[in-house]
Amino acid sequence: MSNPGAEDIRPRAVVFDLDGTLVDNIPIHMEAFAQFVTRHGLPPLTEEVRARIDGKRNADVFPIVCGRRLSDLEIDRFSGEKEQIYRDLSRGRLKPRKGLMTLIERLEKRGIATVVATSAPSENVRHSLRELGFDKRLSLVVRSDEVARGKPFPDVFLAAARLAKVPPTSCLAFEDAPSGVAAAKAAGMVCVAVGSTHTPEMLAAHGGRPDYSFPDFEEYLNGPGHWLLED
Repeated sequence: MSNPGAEDIRPRAVVFDLDGTLVDNIPIHMEAFAQFVTRHGLPPLTEEVRARIDGKRNADVFPIVCGRRLSDLEIDRFSGEKEQIYRDLSRGRLKPRKGLMTLIERLEKRGIATVVATSAPSENVRHSLRELGFDKRLSLVVRSDEVARGKPFPDVFLAAARLAKVPPTSCLAFEDAPSGVAAAKAAGMVCVAVGSTHTPEMLAAHGGRPDYSFPDFEEYLNGPGHWLLED
């Protein structure tokens, strides 16, 4: 489904979120969180908590999950524990979202820069891109822990535009989470929600109203991205 008021653009750069966007790995992250909260005697994550944490960096996630303020040492420890669980669970299970390979090939053919803008920690970025087979092809990466503010603030998307050496308004962003959509829009980018498990109403309630929404990249290419398939 697309927003009929949005205009198609031919971007000079494309910015991809990683978790939940390039790969449908959110269920694996939820498995990891389930193990984590059980270990620590914490309540299971509700849909409302998920909407609050999806797309955010761990420094913002774990105080919400734990229900209290945390020291930097606690955040580092909890983050390291949960992300190790994720990497163990996800090894051999990650596959590119449908249509991603075609999209990357078409962007490369047209010389359009690609950047990953993610809230994932560095170990996860290396692991996930390597598991997907994109560690060489998606080599430009900006992480939320490298900028002043995480999503829903626009900092990581603005940094991605600088890395691509193009204005943010000339970028197209792909996201799945409410905070990520809000961040991309705040940066001035046209944003496509891909594979989001959140309803349009939930995305909007958390400040994220994408210009387009599709289940995968193939559907995007068959819609507003059709120009990329033209020879």
